[in-house]
Amino acid sequence: MSSEFDVIVIGAGPGGYVCAFRAQQLGLKVALVEKRGTLGGTCLNVGCIPSKALLHTSEQYAWAKHHAAESGVKLGSVEADLPAMLKKKDAVVAKLVGGVGLLAKARKIPTYTGTATFVSPTEIEVGAVGSNGPVRLTARHFVIATGSAPVELPFMKFDGTTVVSSDQAIAFTEVPKKLVVVGGGAIGLELGSVWSRLGSDVTVVEFLPKIAALFDDDIVRSFTRSLQKQGIKIEVGAKVTGFANGLLTAERGADKLSFCADKVLVAVGRRPYTDGLGLENAGVQLDDKKRVKVDDHLRTTAKNIWALGDVVAGPMLAHKAEEDGVAVAEWIAGKAGHVNWDLVPSIVYTEPEVASIGMGEDAAKAAGRAINVGKFNFAANGRAIAMDATDGFVKIIADAKTDKILGAQILGYGAGEMISEIVTHMVYGGSAEDLGRTIHAHPTVSESIKEAALAVSKSAIHAL
Repeated sequence: MSSEFDVIVIGAGPGGYVCAFRAQQLGLKVALVEKRGTLGGTCLNVGCIPSKALLHTSEQYAWAKHHAAESGVKLGSVEADLPAMLKKKDAVVAKLVGGVGLLAKARKIPTYTGTATFVSPTEIEVGAVGSNGPVRLTARHFVIATGSAPVELPFMKFDGTTVVSSDQAIAFTEVPKKLVVVGGGAIGLELGSVWSRLGSDVTVVEFLPKIAALFDDDIVRSFTRSLQKQGIKIEVGAKVTGFANGLLTAERGADKLSFCADKVLVAVGRRPYTDGLGLENAGVQLDDKKRVKVDDHLRTTAKNIWALGDVVAGPMLAHKAEEDGVAVAEWIAGKAGHVNWDLVPSIVYTEPEVASIGMGEDAAKAAGRAINVGKFNFAANGRAIAMDATDGFVKIIADAKTDKILGAQILGYGAGEMISEIVTHMVYGGSAEDLGRTIHAHPTVSESIKEAALAVSKSAIHAL
């Protein structure tokens, strides 16, 4: 059995299905190939969406248990119902993946369920699609959007029960008494926060000198203190050496460290997932980091094959993959696709959240850039005070000569939502003054962005 398409997208995560949808809008005959039984990829099925559902529910629980009374809300006994939380999480996932499936059906985009392998640059074989055996599909263009997989430590392999990845850490059937998180990046900190709120004794062990290593030192210092106040133990500069008999071992210089653990979440990063694709049959090359090698238009070393999202260089983020997907579809259709890879926001969805865009203060100084920096603390913002959300601050980094915004970092409630405003100003090359003269509704937490922008020129109204 064989079918021919203009474009076949391999992988139906945020990058893949968005690419397929955009290509269909542009009049191309499109198909999707996805190994899961549902669309949405890692993000919707076992990543971004389920973790955010758990973060929200656990945050509500923590507020009810620890902070409701001081706000004048009497609740009596507050207990966590983990099965109900997991059921809610699964319902959120089902609704979203079902929605993407309905959109694909409405657009008349056929979806083939199975694992794709290139037979040649113009043909793939999709296995495990039913009793009729493998299906051969041909296309003028292919898009590789197969995403990423958790990195496994060679000396501490995943067993799916005790040593786990984020895939299993969103589905523990009981709260671990002691959870050790290996890795202080977004995934580890977010899931560590979930289980800490629900009663687990959580320790984060990070190899680098600080958690959330991509953020500025002043942001990370405040962020670390905030997490520690919530009960999360943080060990930095510690190299994990093994796990046996419920004890995780590490070393910091000459010091030997050990941590008791019922569960160990290994969250040390993700790797591009190209397993089984048969790229050698299509003339598609990988770079030295096992990513698919692409040019500035995301075209691989095979001219009719494109790649995007987590399998290529750049941040492994769903929103970056989506923009890649739109651009690739437009390039294939002969349109002027565009992605500004310098303006991909990064967010850690803990409480408080941390968000960044562009160049940080530390990086700017290390590069020898002459900059002005404006900061504003949420402790001086009326809405934040009213909401008991005064942890953190906004920081704007601008070029000292032109005042052009180079970057920004936010630690605080809703940082992930607020960062988009700064991205918008940076898209058109806006200045700190532009941002500072933008009218913000009062009272809102986002007024702190305006004040930080004014502070770049020492013009903040509500701070000295």
